[in-house]
Amino acid sequence: MVQSKSKQKWQSVGLLAMAQLLAISLWLSLSAAVPQLTQEWQLTGGQQAWMTMSVQIGFAVGALFSAAFNLADRMSLQRLIAVSAVMGAIFNGAIALWVNGSGPAVALRFFTGVTLAGVYPPGMKLIATWCKEDRGLGIGILIGALTVGTALPHLLNAVPFAGTPLAFMDWRPLLLTSSFFAILSALITLWLVELGPFFTEAYQFHWRYAGKVMTYGPTRLANFGYLGHMWELYAMWTWAPMLLIASYENGGWSVGAARIAGFSVIAVGAIGCALAGYMADRLGRTTITSWSLVLSGSCAITVGFFFEEPTILTTLCLVWGFAVVADSAQFSAALSELTDRRYVGTALTVQTSLGFLLTMVTIHLIPVLVGVLGWRYAFMILALGPVFGIYSMIRLRGLPQALQMASGNR
Repeated sequence: MVQSKSKQKWQSVGLLAMAQLLAISLWLSLSAAVPQLTQEWQLTGGQQAWMTMSVQIGFAVGALFSAAFNLADRMSLQRLIAVSAVMGAIFNGAIALWVNGSGPAVALRFFTGVTLAGVYPPGMKLIATWCKEDRGLGIGILIGALTVGTALPHLLNAVPFAGTPLAFMDWRPLLLTSSFFAILSALITLWLVELGPFFTEAYQFHWRYAGKVMTYGPTRLANFGYLGHMWELYAMWTWAPMLLIASYENGGWSVGAARIAGFSVIAVGAIGCALAGYMADRLGRTTITSWSLVLSGSCAITVGFFFEEPTILTTLCLVWGFAVVADSAQFSAALSELTDRRYVGTALTVQTSLGFLLTMVTIHLIPVLVGVLGWRYAFMILALGPVFGIYSMIRLRGLPQALQMASGNR
């Protein structure tokens, strides 16, 4: 019986992880095609950034709406995720079918981001209904899957399609493929994913609870750590693949190889998420997040110095990609352990909305700094996030409530 329950648990976690991977491919589907769009639409550096920033804004708006109405705690999680994934597929696919300019594309990307707020935070709550003592690992697996899904468009943009890499074709098949994946995600979630035994529903609407996660000391510090992490993460995911393309072109290397390297640099974070989750359940959330932030911040400072050495640059970027997202799940796991069980979905939604709002600053800032300072120094500013995150984790570690995390492992 115990073995059967364990099998059911990991089957559900695996199915949900796969569904989230497929749905989240919407996130960077247009961003991965920025080189093609720049040629076709004559995009400026600012317009290139808006291809990603519009999704971030949409996600933040959708998440704040969801948090205010406790949607992730009062609705069927499977139905919320499935409907959101289908709507995201529609908005994303509309760009491929009808759009021929950056303005409408940015608007539809905004609405795609709104729908993703109904996919990612509810997915984390669903994992939490299955995992307790091993919650760090469970959410780590989920964030790992999201990481691969985020990287997937870069791979689709590099692999042969009808004998020719999509990177050298019209960008529209890339968006239609990610929309198809999102619809498949909805079907998996709705038909195959089940709630776990630790599910607790918030029957009462409580809009003020959305603000409590920033006024209660322990959850505020967990969120501060997450904000430090997010200052770095999406700017790295957006611009490190472009750094690799520029470096490979500068060295006379294949652009196709650079795209595969860009996919690998993001996707390798899935290993970091799972490994960090396993270790955090045993060594403590604040310990693992601090180590991860130290490593990723160090990479942010040094990566630009190897622009003219593509081999070393790729290796360092792979280390950076491993570390930069490894801690992500642990901030969410910590928040789920420190907050009221009835409103875990709301708390996670608030956390992610604030984090994704912050990402807009650095996503926009990096191309500006590249224009002024070049690739060598542009990424250094991202190290400020890890410094703030480490400070917040040290403070959280000193609180008595920190014993609520990871079965008493701070």
